Amino acid sequence: MRCEICGKKIVGKPVKTKIDSSVMDVCRECSKFGKIIREPTKPKPHKAGVRRAPKRSRRPMETIYEVVEDYGEIIRAERESRGWSREDLAERINEKVSVINRIESERMEPDIKLARKLEKLLKIKILEKFEAGEEERIESGGFRGATIGDIARIKRG
Repeated sequence: MRCEICGKKIVGKPVKTKIDSSVMDVCRECSKFGKIIREPTKPKPHKAGVRRAPKRSRRPMETIYEVVEDYGEIIRAERESRGWSREDLAERINEKVSVINRIESERMEPDIKLARKLEKLLKIKILEKFEAGEEERIESGGFRGATIGDIARIKRG
């Protein structure tokens, strides 16, 4: 191979050099005219036939929160014990009065963010904590979720 600058035969490996925004293969002597570019090291090839199982992440189980039954009554009773109107409560948690009306009448279940606001302001407990994967145990000792048969009534004719 010949140097792209001087034309001499290159002994050994050519040096990749950037000279005036052009990348060239030059001899060691001509490499001083530009900036030497280091080639990135190539990753080691994988050994054929050896496969490893993917690593499983050891995350703690995800925590799921659920609103308790009678949450509307709990919120209404605490609001009234403080002498606040629905408008006062709505203003303090930055929500609409209609949202407070629907929550207290249990026509709407508050999301986790809103439930936490209410818990903090009213100093009440309306969220229950569940661990993900925690399911109802049946008598046989195993876990079982709801099936279509549990929900639908089968009409036999």
